[in-house]
This record gives sequence, C-alpha cells and structure tokens, in this order.
Amino acid sequence: MRIEKTNDHLDGVKCVVNTCYYHTAGDRCSAAKIEIQPRNATNTEDTDCATFRPNNTKFTG
Repeated sequence: MRIEKTNDHLDGVKCVVNTCYYHTAGDRCSAAKIEIQPRNATNTEDTDCATFRPNNTKFTG
C-alpha cells in the first residue's frame, strides 16, 4: 500500500511510533490516510496500523 506523506497531520490521530516514516513532531501522523487492521478485532492487542512504514526505507512499489 502506498500512502502519500503530507505537510499536514491527521486530526484526532495521535501516533507515538517515532520510527514511522509518517511520524511528525508532537506525536502526529502525516499520512494522507491510515488503515487499521484486522477486521473483527476484539481488543487493542489485535489491532495494527497497516500504514506503518519504517522511517529509514524508501517505498519501491
């Protein structure tokens, strides 16, 4: 999944994963959109941000 990085942040989204490409100052997310998975999760441990991309990699596909 390729998501654009924007100069803005997603209102209402707090992200503390400072190793993510989309992480910005103030624990904000600069992805144009995010996807949380999986469907039918029953607790927070079951969820995952599918938008996450390591900060030190380039997207090639």
